[in-house]
Amino acid sequence: MIDHAHDLASVHEATERLLTATAALDNAAGARPSRLPGWTVGHVLAHLARNADALGNALDGRPMYVSAEARDADIERDAPRALDTQLADLRVSHDGFRARAAEPADWTRTVELRNGVTDTAARVPFRRWAEVELHHVDLGIGYELEDLPAEFTEREIDFLADRFGGHREVPPTGLRSDGGQVWTTGGGAPGGPIAVEGSTADLLGWLAGRRDGSALAVKGGALPVLPPL
Repeated sequence: MIDHAHDLASVHEATERLLTATAALDNAAGARPSRLPGWTVGHVLAHLARNADALGNALDGRPMYVSAEARDADIERDAPRALDTQLADLRVSHDGFRARAAEPADWTRTVELRNGVTDTAARVPFRRWAEVELHHVDLGIGYELEDLPAEFTEREIDFLADRFGGHREVPPTGLRSDGGQVWTTGGGAPGGPIAVEGSTADLLGWLAGRRDGSALAVKGGALPVLPPL
């Protein structure tokens, strides 16, 4: 069962880690390239701030963004700001999300996210946790997939394995970590079954599009090419 209160606390801890790490950078760091193609550190921070606002909107029963174009324009507008301005904005947006999530509500209700995706309200805090943790890695400032909390890594693998489950482009694929955890995904494409083994960090990196999977051991065929998230 999803514990939204636990996940909200985890979001706060992850955000504090990110804010502390980025506050140690120089004020021009926002212009440096991030690990996401075409995005600077400033783009990632701007996206994180606006995503907190957007998920708060979802909890309130409103569209996350006015439109896809408006979302992208807001990120481009905010990306060039000085680092101290970025961090102040992220702090305010994070506090706003926490305040919205603290209001009495029916956490079993369905909320609408981007592109028509729906989910229960109780899962929104975990979705925000994933945004903060993975984009902290994307900043390229020394926080790596291996540094992610073990609970988060295993739950995000659960989430992504389920997301690709039955996907028409992914053959049946079994995942096994070097710690013995197992998952299954794919199944909608011919071939397989494929067996993929490696560390939880490398499994998550492959599923989340952060690593190419070259560190994984693969049997039964080639490593599946996953569709973009």
